[in-house]
Amino acid sequence: MSAADGTAQAYWATAPGQGELRREPLPEPGPGEALVSASFSGISRGTEMLVRRGGVPDSQVDRMRAPFQKGGFPFPVKYGYLSVGVVQRGPQEWVGSRVFCLHPHQDRYVVPVGSLSRVPGEVPSPRAVLAGPTETALNALWDAPPCAGDRVAVVGGGLIGGALALLLRRFPLERLQVLETDPVRRRRLRDVGLGAVPPDEALPDCDLVFHASTSEPGLALALSLAGDDADVVELSWFGSPAPQVPLGEDFHSRRLRLVASQVSRVGAARRHRRDPAARLGSALELLSDPAFDVLLGGVRAFGDITTAFDELEHHGDAGGCVVLSYPDADDAEPDATARHP
Repeated sequence: MSAADGTAQAYWATAPGQGELRREPLPEPGPGEALVSASFSGISRGTEMLVRRGGVPDSQVDRMRAPFQKGGFPFPVKYGYLSVGVVQRGPQEWVGSRVFCLHPHQDRYVVPVGSLSRVPGEVPSPRAVLAGPTETALNALWDAPPCAGDRVAVVGGGLIGGALALLLRRFPLERLQVLETDPVRRRRLRDVGLGAVPPDEALPDCDLVFHASTSEPGLALALSLAGDDADVVELSWFGSPAPQVPLGEDFHSRRLRLVASQVSRVGAARRHRRDPAARLGSALELLSDPAFDVLLGGVRAFGDITTAFDELEHHGDAGGCVVLSYPDADDAEPDATARHP
């Protein structure tokens, strides 16, 4: 489809477990705006699957809004935030640039250039869709910075936990364990040098524990692994369900701290010196590490997005982030590196 016909195609969640591609008007870019042709987008399994099920609590409707969301919760809603594309029209210094944008799944869109982040030349476009989970992981490190010689555990080796572990392995830690129940995920994480083990092999007395499994057993495990006076950082978002948290027994006597980390606010350690744009830029730079490819799953055509969501609903994401490829993707990649300043 060409932009000349004045329309775009976008994915909308329409009812619990259902969605469809819709054609909608594509406005002309105005001053300070850019027309972006999408190359790839990623499905954020945790949040997007929760949205697809209609699981956003009424109290969180405003906080959960994505920057370019259309419609409202529960349905119909156009939701998503992991899009990589190439600027086709707009300010001259942006034309031809590869960009990341917090935009829903859509083949072409018009946004202010201030909402775009340039993708570094050494970061392939499919890997760049991981900017979202990598930014979340970076923010967690700013909420609870590790120290040299720390014993650290990450409970849950999915997109967030995996990205976090890949960042943590750069620190001079005494040990780093990723606790993951799925053997496929464990094998993939081990392939890039991470110490991924099943929960029954977890080592106790940690200085810092990050929980990213979105499960009650995972949270209980995280609390049990923390040493006295240690921090447990909670990255999981459970949506409407209220998880049972084991705060009895020795939680108080060991003086554990349960720290909430959420990407809507810059982590406390850097809040006065970084803004969200700078944080996202740092996340994109960190994606120059090829090891992040372990977090990528299969590539599906954008036109098959409803099938991709159905497969995630029934088979999970042990294979990594599902990446959607758009019709112009093959033409976008070569130009992007050459044009990047």
